[in-house]
Amino acid sequence: MELAFSMPHLMEVTAITTDWERQVTGAQQVEMAKFAEKLGYAMIAVPEHFVIPRQHLPLSGAFHLAAYPSMAFYAGATETIRVNSCIAIQPVQNPIVTAKTLSTMDWLSSGRVTVTFASGWLKGEFEALGVDYHQRGAMSEEYTQAIIELWTSDNPEFEGKYISFRDVAFEPKCFQKPHLPIWFGGDADPVLRRIARYATGWWPFLTKPEDIPDRLDYIRSQPDYNGRLEEVFFGFSTTRLGEGHVPIDDPKARPGQTKQEIIDRLCWFGEQGVTMSSVPIPEVKRIEEYYDYAQWVAEEIMPAVR
Repeated sequence: MELAFSMPHLMEVTAITTDWERQVTGAQQVEMAKFAEKLGYAMIAVPEHFVIPRQHLPLSGAFHLAAYPSMAFYAGATETIRVNSCIAIQPVQNPIVTAKTLSTMDWLSSGRVTVTFASGWLKGEFEALGVDYHQRGAMSEEYTQAIIELWTSDNPEFEGKYISFRDVAFEPKCFQKPHLPIWFGGDADPVLRRIARYATGWWPFLTKPEDIPDRLDYIRSQPDYNGRLEEVFFGFSTTRLGEGHVPIDDPKARPGQTKQEIIDRLCWFGEQGVTMSSVPIPEVKRIEEYYDYAQWVAEEIMPAVR
């Protein structure tokens, strides 16, 4: 199993954000990305929201980055570590622009980009952006097809309900072939069927870890399964976050556990089919202490679970 680096202050969600994180600046994040790379962390992943309806502020907070510019910034500051979204809200962004943004990033970074698309859950965010919330699943399906067409065809053409194009040229293509890895985040059956058709990775959120094997069987049992599902990301802290960012008290997911507790939990994740995870950000007092903790994880946890 590989470990992703838990970058502090990517969001301010009540259930999992620690108080000290809020003081971490963008400049400090860049230095931490370089540090994580040197330590051998596999990936940095960026969550995304564009606006938060005020009624959700007590749980979700207002601070959320945009995934693509953040990913590009981390990729530009590093040389080997992968960047990903966790997740990118696919239906609210034009798929041609999304395709170009990601292929540009992948080309410039020499192939270090993965994207995790999701359909979104926050209805008020869709309303503010002028996108039909109830069409988001159908839009995600169609947008995925259009993006892959742009990435892989010399003469891309697409005719759909939500996006159409023909007689266009599209370059640069992705550095990775046939295109950069697509993952999907989410748990509903339509999402899992989309994974079967297009994806190499799955990022579950509300699925209980013990249910992951059955859901993987569901993906692989689809008649149009592409045979390419390789990665399953399940963060150590995922079970502390419920639907709508409601906090869940899960002692098995608490930060600051012992070395053996962390190793045992990660190894159990691996038995469920998880290929990548991340260790929770602990309650420390300042950023220097987190540097020490991240190094401890790299030296004591990584070798035991790799």
